[in-house]
Amino acid sequence: MIPAFAHARRNSTLVAIVSGDRTKRREIAKRYRVEHAFSYDDYDQCLRLVDAVYIALPNSMHAEYAIRAARAGVHVLCEKPMAVTVQECRQMIAAGRKAEVKLMVAYRLHFEAVNLAAIDVARRGDLGELKFFNSSFSMRVRRGDIRTKRSCGGGTLYDIGVYCINAARNLFRAEPTEVSAISINSGVATLAEIDETTAATLRFGNDHVATFITSFNAADVGAYRIVGTKGELHADPAYEYAEGLGFTLTVDGKSTRQKISKRDQFAPELLYFSDCIIKDRSPEPSGEEGLQDVRIVQALYESSRTGKPVKIRPFRKPQRPTGRQRITRPGIRKPSLIKVQSASQD
Repeated sequence: MIPAFAHARRNSTLVAIVSGDRTKRREIAKRYRVEHAFSYDDYDQCLRLVDAVYIALPNSMHAEYAIRAARAGVHVLCEKPMAVTVQECRQMIAAGRKAEVKLMVAYRLHFEAVNLAAIDVARRGDLGELKFFNSSFSMRVRRGDIRTKRSCGGGTLYDIGVYCINAARNLFRAEPTEVSAISINSGVATLAEIDETTAATLRFGNDHVATFITSFNAADVGAYRIVGTKGELHADPAYEYAEGLGFTLTVDGKSTRQKISKRDQFAPELLYFSDCIIKDRSPEPSGEEGLQDVRIVQALYESSRTGKPVKIRPFRKPQRPTGRQRITRPGIRKPSLIKVQSASQD
């Protein structure tokens, strides 16, 4: 996200960073010429200097820091998953409404050109009547990563399952009514606190069905396929940000490939969110969008524990203009990391 500010200068400026590590604060501030660098103890002081915050903390900390920002009158762009529980999501939404600040969940693929093109294909009817969606998303997570810790809100569904859930919901343009799941642990000690692998099924009220598998102990894979009565769309890679995305469209036996070179997926989020603040627009993806995905994640984990399907309460997604989300910026080089390792072992 930090390098993306170079492509968002039209309306966004990085004013301050917050980190619990003194070396990281110093090095990042120097590299990106950031005037202010705060520890978490000084978060409230930071809030007095900025218009908005981007929250990329462990999942278990999203709610607290978003609510504190809202109460200070600061707008919030929060990483997905929005929070760990539905109750936390509702508290975040309520705090934002009370303070009259914007709250947006950072689903970067809502701004990605190939992803938006795939949604257009599904909605135009090019595939005929949509029938089913399936996806595989996996990685070999590094030992000790926060994604493996229950206290941090870790787990495959929270970290990568939300991509599959959100993709199915947006491609079908519908909401699941019932979900079921099974989780498997093979005995890997570093993954004992969370689900190592989860297989999920989502049934939609219009008889669409979505299935997906997430894993923290398998090769790096991130793809989905949506199938209709006339054809299919196979997106691979589907969720990546370090390379260009693409899909193969097959209709009546004829296939075409669409692929776009690597793009900056983070700058469009910044540009769009800042425009929402400046022009007083309601952002999308909204807090309600984030809440729905967390509701589904929690229901899937409940199904995994009980061995029974779980009903999902009706949800009406707010219909807001999405044309303003079609923002493209060129790709950027992956920055060298400062006192941190990537999540994946591969």
